[in-house]
Amino acid sequence: MKLRDITVLFILIATFLVAWFLPLGNPKVEHAILEAFTLLQWYTREHTLPCVVPAMFIAGAISTFLSHGSVIRYLGPNSNRTLAYGVGAVAGFILAVCSCSVLPMFAGIYTLGAGLGPASAFLYSGPAINVMAVFLSARVLGFDLGLARIIGAILFAVVIGLLMAFLFRREEVARTKAALRMPEPPPSPRRLWQTSVFLAAMILFLVFSDWYNTNDVSIRLRDGAEFSAKVRLETRDALEFFVLDGDGELGEVRRLPTQEIESMEPIPSPVMTIHAHKWELAAAVGLAILFMLWQWFSRAEVVEWLSATWDYAKLIVPLLFGGVFLTGFVGALIPEKTVATLVGGNSLPSNLVASFTGMIWYFATLTEIPITEMLIRLGMGRGPALALLLAGPALSLPSLLVLIRVMGPKKTTVFAALVVVMSTLVGWSFGAIF
Repeated sequence: MKLRDITVLFILIATFLVAWFLPLGNPKVEHAILEAFTLLQWYTREHTLPCVVPAMFIAGAISTFLSHGSVIRYLGPNSNRTLAYGVGAVAGFILAVCSCSVLPMFAGIYTLGAGLGPASAFLYSGPAINVMAVFLSARVLGFDLGLARIIGAILFAVVIGLLMAFLFRREEVARTKAALRMPEPPPSPRRLWQTSVFLAAMILFLVFSDWYNTNDVSIRLRDGAEFSAKVRLETRDALEFFVLDGDGELGEVRRLPTQEIESMEPIPSPVMTIHAHKWELAAAVGLAILFMLWQWFSRAEVVEWLSATWDYAKLIVPLLFGGVFLTGFVGALIPEKTVATLVGGNSLPSNLVASFTGMIWYFATLTEIPITEMLIRLGMGRGPALALLLAGPALSLPSLLVLIRVMGPKKTTVFAALVVVMSTLVGWSFGAIF
């Protein structure tokens, strides 16, 4: 039996057992199911259209329009290491995306022939570091954590990439030889700068459409009460948020039905000024993309691009949705207060728990900062806090499910283990020093 068939059989058996034995009469389980659907609705409303869908189109464009030889030359196993790993390690400064949204782009460059090392560096750095995350981590959690996060994330990207390339060097050599034996594709009808500008415009569209929302709002209720809050989760029928005190610190978590809210206005800031016009900016870039398609690409190429995008959607989206649902279910059964009690102090076990929790917990872009702040208030040590920040944004249960399909269970397990072990050790060392 093939590995894929074994995986399908395992999923079918697991689904059968869950459906058979799930105690639906248990109030905790009922609450967990509701929370799972709540998280899934939030994900589909807030992240699918502005982030995942553009990432799918970028992945399709990478696999369709980029030259196979160019990817091998610049990102392959035998490429210039300084250039390949440097690009992978700093990609997060440009792409402020979550662990799920970076997956289509990783799949695109990896299947096109990029070396496992540079591709793994990109896979880690994409969601782990961006300018806003570094700035907010330092401002909200302290300069020491912000600085440690940026240094740790860049070094992690390079070290994890090098280790992945070393551990799977034989498979990479075989993969490269197989790629080099493939017939050369016909020359591109476009110049390299035209393809580069087109891909850059698509990335710029993603940056604008997924522009960071501070989620700091002023809320007025229908009974006349007014207060400042940081939105944590918004669905069609309810709003979950932290109440902010006079100093802007996180207070209690509340959830209200939307019908009880009379108005909700974002608190002004330079970031939110751009966020208010993000769709206008994305539309302007989108028009430029359509113009380039009309001028530089044939109908057959566009059809091939759309077909590749659909292939990535079929591969990734079902697993993402299923993973988000499972994350919401498990997260409701293990509340944050319980997690906080396990990550107090600075022992190796507490750092390991923080790293492992970060590996399976889904963090949307920058949401790890208020969650970490709340856990610190509940008693989390600063070492485990850094471990969570290093492991959390880079991985999640949904992304792990997709990675198993893209690069196999063995490479996925090793990648996840490297992230967890390194996060644990760095967090423990940081806690011992600071």
